[in-house]
Amino acid sequence: MDRTAEFRRWKAQCLSKADLSRKGGVDEDVVEFVQLLNEREQYFTTSSCAGRIILLDGGINGFEVQKQNRCWLLVTHKPCVKDDVMAALKKATGDAILKFEPLVLHVQCRRLLDAQILHSVAIDSGFRNSGITVGKRGKTMLAIRSTHGLEVPLSNKGKLMVTEEYIDFLLKIANQKMEENKKRIERFYNCVQHALEKETITNLHPKEKIKDKNNSSYTRKKKRNPEEAHGKCITEENDKECENDDDPGISGHRNENFNPAQVTKEWV
Repeated sequence: MDRTAEFRRWKAQCLSKADLSRKGGVDEDVVEFVQLLNEREQYFTTSSCAGRIILLDGGINGFEVQKQNRCWLLVTHKPCVKDDVMAALKKATGDAILKFEPLVLHVQCRRLLDAQILHSVAIDSGFRNSGITVGKRGKTMLAIRSTHGLEVPLSNKGKLMVTEEYIDFLLKIANQKMEENKKRIERFYNCVQHALEKETITNLHPKEKIKDKNNSSYTRKKKRNPEEAHGKCITEENDKECENDDDPGISGHRNENFNPAQVTKEWV
């Protein structure tokens, strides 16, 4: 089967399936973004989460238990207040963990080049833990992720191990991260719009495409200039924010061995 035809079949199958997520629909903060990508013939989204604050409770060995096997005591996509967390903690019987998870968006792409364009914009917009995976059957997946998560244990065997004052402090940090996450989503959305418009214009003028081929924004030989690559959609101030997006004093979950620019192959 032709690769383009096969991609269209995959897209039609995916978008026709029922949403089996806990919420049963796309989060409000990424609805327009998901629609933008799904309307383009070269992309479709397979899963998304706009970002959330969650309180999980596991067994007595809770820190070794996967999230799907935990009890969800609290989940919100909005800023969280201490009273809600304290009320939820009363239901904890094991090891409760407070987490902030930033945007996660999985996009299947028609070609590797299509994935590289989106990946380049994601990196410049602050989602620097993003990466591309190419499967044996030719499925090209882009995972858009950030590094400014938060994960802190609060209780052990149902016993609260921290003070309410500390929980209030953690929530201020989590809410700040939530706000920063929204700013990055808006920045990413605007830059993707610009990049896709530029790609459309380039496709309509093949001669210009050949001329610009050696000056692609996705290259390792020359350091990318965000302003030149995306029509100044990334400001100097925003770029500095991206460089300083991690909090050394609070434990944030990130994969230190993950190389965002690396294209890997999936053999399973």
